[in-house]
Amino acid sequence: MRTLTTAMMIGTGFALFLGGCKDQPKPSPAKEVTQQAAKPASAKKDTAMAKPAKPGKIVKADTFTYANYDEVQMTHLSLDLDVNFDKKTLDGTAVIDFKPVKPGAHILKLDTADLDISSVQGYTRDGEWVAMDYALRDKDPVMGTMLSIPFSKGTSKVKITYKTNPKAGGLQWLSPEQTKDGKFPYLFSQNETIFARSMAPLQDTPAVRITYDATLRVPKGMRALMSAEQLGQDKDGAWHFKMPQAIPSYLIAIAVGEIDYRPIDAHTGVYAEPYILEKAAHEFEDTPKTEKAMSSLYGPYRWGQYDMLILPPSFPFGGMENPRLTFLTPTLVVGDKSLVDVVTHELAHSWSGNLVTNASWRDAWLNEGFTTYVENRVTEKTEGKRRADMEQVLALDGLKRDLAGASRPEMTWLKLPADMHHPDDAFSLVAYNKGMFFLMFLEDRFGRDNFDSFLKNYFNHFAVQSITTEDFLAYFKENLMAKYPGKVTMDEVNAWIYGPGLPDTVRKVHSDAFEAVQKTLDQWTSGQISVAQIDASKWTTQEWLYFLNRLPKLDKTKLRALDKAFHLTGTPNAEIAFAWYMQGIKADYAPMKPALEKFLLSVGRGKFIYRLYGALANQSSEDRKWANTVYKKARSGYHPIAQGRIEAIFTKADKKK
Repeated sequence: MRTLTTAMMIGTGFALFLGGCKDQPKPSPAKEVTQQAAKPASAKKDTAMAKPAKPGKIVKADTFTYANYDEVQMTHLSLDLDVNFDKKTLDGTAVIDFKPVKPGAHILKLDTADLDISSVQGYTRDGEWVAMDYALRDKDPVMGTMLSIPFSKGTSKVKITYKTNPKAGGLQWLSPEQTKDGKFPYLFSQNETIFARSMAPLQDTPAVRITYDATLRVPKGMRALMSAEQLGQDKDGAWHFKMPQAIPSYLIAIAVGEIDYRPIDAHTGVYAEPYILEKAAHEFEDTPKTEKAMSSLYGPYRWGQYDMLILPPSFPFGGMENPRLTFLTPTLVVGDKSLVDVVTHELAHSWSGNLVTNASWRDAWLNEGFTTYVENRVTEKTEGKRRADMEQVLALDGLKRDLAGASRPEMTWLKLPADMHHPDDAFSLVAYNKGMFFLMFLEDRFGRDNFDSFLKNYFNHFAVQSITTEDFLAYFKENLMAKYPGKVTMDEVNAWIYGPGLPDTVRKVHSDAFEAVQKTLDQWTSGQISVAQIDASKWTTQEWLYFLNRLPKLDKTKLRALDKAFHLTGTPNAEIAFAWYMQGIKADYAPMKPALEKFLLSVGRGKFIYRLYGALANQSSEDRKWANTVYKKARSGYHPIAQGRIEAIFTKADKKK
């Protein structure tokens, strides 16, 4: 999912939801449906030790959806939309195919968030569209509003006419002035975790997988893209798309803007705004080699095309694994391929997350832990054990920081508690790095060859399915634990899955490269060597991060000497810049302030800006005031998700005054 790679190493803190709700659209004059929706997740009791579902039986595991997918399941979505930049809306129809999975079911429940719904029609056996009753009800600040549609026997398709809200949580609309070239506006989506419901009415849960097709009409001169097969334009200028593989709703993605394309090979390429296209194509030219390495370990890539889209700087994440069209932040385009681990992570989601998906956000580690493990294994295969070892050390450091900052012990379980406030709470380094280290524990106990075979078979067995932690455990017991008895105990496994913190069975990680960096750091900070004697000429990004993150609080003289020697202020490497600015804030190093302001004005990636604003807001009243001033300038260029996060950071800091 949204990549935290290298943030995994640096540590980002636990996710914080800052959603708001707008006025509920008016319901149809039709009679109101009486059946009540499920209560919000916070009202439900934990069922962490639930048993896996029996074959053929659908159990509702996701508490962050109104969808009654255990009774009626959506199977296909067909969108026909006008992209209106003047009004900042998507306007048109969504046709939903569905099927009852429980005898006698007669109500289709969908998720919506601030959608203006004007009509609902059903497709009759006679091939006609007729008006249907519907109701919007049970509005919730997290889950949005339920759209309830009663249907008669034989109805299997509804058409919903609607338009989105200009402030839809899953869509960001940029004016031409907010893009690099300033010629055209730009639109992109970010639907994970539960924001697809702000783009279209649907069963917005990872438990339900659907195929989809779409037609988009956009202003002349602009290209439309979706996370699907790109079918191109028709003679009238409309863009068409088709996704034949069934995916969860959070993987539906859209982008519209001044976008060009450069192929890398027959089924890999890069989309981007013209200013960065050639640089991005060069930066990611080794992606086919990475895919080949991944396929050799875990089976063939099954999605056809693999393209990457470089989004505007306001994209709040490192990457998003939308199938066939990975979204990426421009901060990855450094020129030296030092940050392509994010692409490795997103590509790995083609197996873990997109192919085999967590059925609820309580099981997010099934997406992110597996993906982070696969990423590290492929990094070792393509770049060597030295690099993979460094990544593991940094990952453990970041995980320990997140564990120490957890709001409560239950949020450090792999199987998260049922009373999460919002599914975004699932995306701390627990899902990513604790999940990875759990799989490394299994690899160490069962042996790499045995575990590789198990994992490849796991991806094949659950391909194009959504599963729970308990489904994984049942498969693990039968296909690995029973096959090689005596290697692990269920007490050890449960300590990882249902226990807090880090079990004592965690892998002991070590990096010879970092050992050398630590020696240099100790010598310099103790005065044994001067800054001129620090030989960092061959240091990788990872070595710099290790060095900077372990700096003690330095006086300004030492910081100035380090900056002068290595030109850290203003470095184009966003990872190094972030680590350096965090140290500078801590030491009140004023010379970096102009470069830090430029960074905050030009970068919208959450893992950087949240911690930078947080550090400034809690440093001093002067820094808090300065940060507020910078934020007011930068705000319009940030994604709505980022705006909410940052404003909550300031609110929290002000309460401490």
